[in-house]
Amino acid sequence: MITRIGIVAGEIWEYLDKGEGSVSLEETVKGVDQTRDAVLMSIGWLAREGHVVIKETPDGNMVKLVGEGRR
Repeated sequence: MITRIGIVAGEIWEYLDKGEGSVSLEETVKGVDQTRDAVLMSIGWLAREGHVVIKETPDGNMVKLVGEGRR
């Protein structure tokens, strides 16, 4: 499972890197061709490692790529 989380995290990274700014969790789940659970676990891993930030907004949770990976 750890390997799958890492692979999905890479897919999420690529998805977020193509976009501009923050993306909702729901958009991220739809934009990455993986199960909702796998995407959420991978976002958690990316957040724990400091690669993304998650911000609560009135419209839902938003995810943004940060750090060295951001072009």
